[in-house]
This record gives sequence, C-alpha cells and structure tokens, in this order.
Amino acid sequence: MKVDPVTFAVIKSGLDSIADDMAYTVVRIARSEIVKDVMDFSAALCAGDGQMVAQAKTIAQHLGAIPEAMAAVLEKYEGDLHDGDVVIMNDPYHGGMHLPDIFMFVPIFHEGKRRAFAVVICHHTDVGGRVPGSNASDSTEIYQEGLRLPPLKLYDRGVLNTTLETLIKINVRVPDRVWGDLSAQFAAAQVGKRGLEKLFQRYGADEVDAYMQELLDYAERLTREEIRTWPQGTYRFIDHIDSDGFSDTPIPIKVAVTVNGDGTLFVDYTGSSPQVKGALNSTLSFTHSLTYLSVRCVLPKDVPNNVGLFRCIKVKAPEASVLNPVMPAPCAARALTGYRVFDTVLGALAQIVPERVPAAGEGGNSVICISGLRPNRQPFIIVDMICGAWGGRPDKDGLEAVTNASQNLSNMPVEVMEAEHPVRIEDYSFVPDSCGAGQYRGGVGVRRSYRILTNEALLQMRTDRVKFLPYGLSGGEPGGASRNFIEIGNERRPLPGKITTTVGRDTLIIHEQAGAGGFGDPLSRDVANVEEDFLDGKITASFAEKHYGVVFGARGTLDADATARLRSQRAASKPQGARHGA
Repeated sequence: MKVDPVTFAVIKSGLDSIADDMAYTVVRIARSEIVKDVMDFSAALCAGDGQMVAQAKTIAQHLGAIPEAMAAVLEKYEGDLHDGDVVIMNDPYHGGMHLPDIFMFVPIFHEGKRRAFAVVICHHTDVGGRVPGSNASDSTEIYQEGLRLPPLKLYDRGVLNTTLETLIKINVRVPDRVWGDLSAQFAAAQVGKRGLEKLFQRYGADEVDAYMQELLDYAERLTREEIRTWPQGTYRFIDHIDSDGFSDTPIPIKVAVTVNGDGTLFVDYTGSSPQVKGALNSTLSFTHSLTYLSVRCVLPKDVPNNVGLFRCIKVKAPEASVLNPVMPAPCAARALTGYRVFDTVLGALAQIVPERVPAAGEGGNSVICISGLRPNRQPFIIVDMICGAWGGRPDKDGLEAVTNASQNLSNMPVEVMEAEHPVRIEDYSFVPDSCGAGQYRGGVGVRRSYRILTNEALLQMRTDRVKFLPYGLSGGEPGGASRNFIEIGNERRPLPGKITTTVGRDTLIIHEQAGAGGFGDPLSRDVANVEEDFLDGKITASFAEKHYGVVFGARGTLDADATARLRSQRAASKPQGARHGA
C-alpha cells in the first residue's frame, strides 16, 4: 500500500481522539470516586485482529496488559464474536491484572466484518472477597480477593446476560456503583464504535485497517531507530519493596536491560524475588505493561503508543516469581510491585540515556482504604489513592501532589470524600524536608489525615518506601521516608506500612508519603532556589544548611556570607568525583 502522509496523520489523530472521547465519557458517567475523581480507568482501540493501535491519555500501567487480555478473549471467542457482543474479564490468570480491574471488549463490525475493538478498563470499588475494596495487601490466595471472571459475554448479539449481571451484583458490596461503572464502560465503548464508524464511512474500512497496520509498523520503526542510537551492552539495577507485610524480608526487583544492535531490548528480571505470601504479586501481563511503559518514557514523544513499540522489547520474568506468579498467588496489591518495576527499569535506563531519566519518585501511590456501615446499615468504601512526588529531573525540580509518572491518577478532592463518606480530612499538606536534595530537588511528599466519624471501620493501608528510600541520581540524595500513625485520644503511635485493622470512632489516621529523590550535586543548587523552597515551607533552615550549605539567620533571612563560606568549605572537603545516590 502506498502511504499518503496526510491521510496517515489524519487517521492517527482520529484514532487518538476517539480513544480520548471514550475516556471523557467514562468520567462523565461513572458512579464511583475511584473512577470519576481519582480516574483509575483506561480506554484504547484495537484493530480487528486484536492489536492495540491507540490509547487514551489514561492509566498507562493498564494499557500494556491489553495484548494478553485480548489473547485470552480471542482464544475463547474467536469465531463466535458478533455485532452487539460485549466481553468482560478480570482474572489475573486469564491475562488480567488484579480483580478490581474489569476489562470490557466490544468488537466493532462494518458491513458484516470485524474491523476493530473498543476496550475500556475500570478499577471497581469492590468485587467481593474477604475485605471491602477487594484490594488488601494481606490476602494470601487469589480465592480471598473477590469474584474471578474469565472472558465472558455480558451481552450476546445485543442481549444482556442477566445471569452474569445477577452474579456480579450479588457478589459485590456496592452493586449500584459497580454496575454504574460497568455501564460507563459500555457507554464509552459505544462512543468508540460510533467514532470508528465515521472513519470507516469517510475512508473505507479496508483503507482504515491498512493504515492501522501501518501505524503499528511506524511505531516499531521509530522505536528501533531510537534504540539503535543507544550504546550496546547490558545495564543492571536493583530496587526493593520494603516487605509483603507478613515478614520484614525485603522484596528485591532486579533487572538487566540488554541493548541489541538490531534496535531491540531484552529485559531480564532473573534474580528478582520469588512470589510472596502477601498480595503484591504482579501478573506477567502487568510486568510486561510496566516494562513497556518504562521504555516508552525515554523514547521521543512522537513514537505512537501502540503494540508496534512492544514488538521491540522482549521480557523474561522467571515463573513463580513476584513478577510472574503461579496459582493461587494473590495479586490484589500488585500495583506497588508495578511501581517498583518502573523505578528499577528506569534505574537501568538512566545508565543508557541519563539525560532523559529523573530520580525516583515517591514509590507509587499510597492506598488508604476505609470501609464500614452507615447508620442505615448500607456499606461505604473509600479507596483513596494518594498521588505524591516526582524525582528531580536532569534540568528541573521534581513535582509534588501529582500523579506518579507511570499513572494518570488524581488525588480525590477532600470535599468529595467528606460529602460521600463518614470521614473528615483534618490535614492535607506537604511534608517539609521530605524532598531528596540535589541540584534539582525531588518533590516533597504529601500528608493526609482521616478522622473516623462512624462507630467502627476497617482500615487497610498499602504503603511503602519506609526502609528503601526513593533513589537519587547523578549525586542527588534519596527522598524522605514514608510514615504512618494512628492517634486515639492524646496517644499517637506508628503503624506499619501494610496493615489491615479495625478502628473506632474519632480515631485519627495519618499517612505521610515518601518524598522523591534528587538529581545532581546539592551544592550545585542555585541559592535563590533553596531560599524559595525555604520561604514556601518545603524545607526548613536546618535542612537547607545540612544538605545545601545554605544558611538562614534567626529571623529567616538568607546569610549570604555564611552560605558562601560553608559551601566553599564543603566543596573543598568533598572527594573529587564523589557521587551520592543510586
């Protein structure tokens, strides 16, 4: 086929716009805060053969898992997919990620032939199981985590499967919210279907299909061209999760990234932890997704986000490891492991393209789940995913109170949480001195505290970076540690990073998220930037003096002479070529 560059660009942009329209539809229609406010959902378009060709600007971690989920759907239903069919699934051992993430696949037909799929994934507030929210880190087998759905038809030729509807509703704690979010997924898929039908009518279905395939090849060509410019060799890095919550044993994530001369990468996780007792195990599809995402983050921005890019990356994750578990390993809190995969692969890539890789962020969002019964005995479930800080970048400071770079989440508004649930947020602020010092500092961590306003509630916390701090790069220092506290009356005591426990009325739960790592030598930071951070309350005078050699007087004014002397002394005493951080 002769490719017309104008038509190619129009169809590419059209596919991207359709995917984004699907995402906007979810936000407008969804019922639960975790979808419409936190925005834990994704949307994508696939060609008729199931290859993903376009992604919405949604949860990046989800999208690389679509190929394996699609393969499971086609393995079961190839030859039995019809106009009006809708297939859903969530089982981690059928290509899914964890049970709250329900995939919806809608085949799109034109003139009797299957031409595409609309795909929408939502993290649902609850899918049953032993604890509200279905997302506990202390489950010990998949059977405890909720309702498992292999690929099943929710609609068959346009007719709702009422048996499956009943099965879902009776197994979840908040059926109105779950079914409302499934309905939002369905509506979004219909938006995708209508958008593609317009493209088919304008250009012809065969033409659109040919350009979809060219778009995949184009992404592969650009990716290979870029990787060929990288220095060949094998680059290693290791990072850790503090523990699985059952023991104090750290969970290593080890990677070796090999750059090949043909423009491909081999990413080998041999040496990573065996699968663990707690629910931190990452399915192979999710490990693939985080690997693809990590590499995508250092590629030029004009590389399309589709499976053409994935073709250039081969992944090896040992079976029965924390990155490729076998039944019946639990997976509910696997996102934390995905965040650490992201940090680890970026640590290796920083050795290849150091000018493109920031220091480590906060380590992934913290999940604070609070649930219980209202006075009318109806359940409430809060799934708060706190977004924190980016690491210092090669030419800029890190950001704070924003989504982790591997996601596209949003912090839940305080007003929404308090209006919907019996809690009061008493503190939502930055944690001073939590940033990793550097020429470009890391972002500071976020603090949130929750006052319980019901007689009894179940608290679940999935947090990390208490022991293994977010690493700095190029001489930058690590970010500050994460901390949890519980306050009952006038007594405050620490809580572990991962816990499930019952709390009573008026209990105050405090979470302080880790700060991000710094980039570059702290003594190279502009004094004016240190002063600005001090005036903004992001660092204290003692932090400025200890880490930057910047001195403030008793009244909080910069002492320029003392600063110059101290910085000069430290520079003179520092070993030549010394570097700190990972």
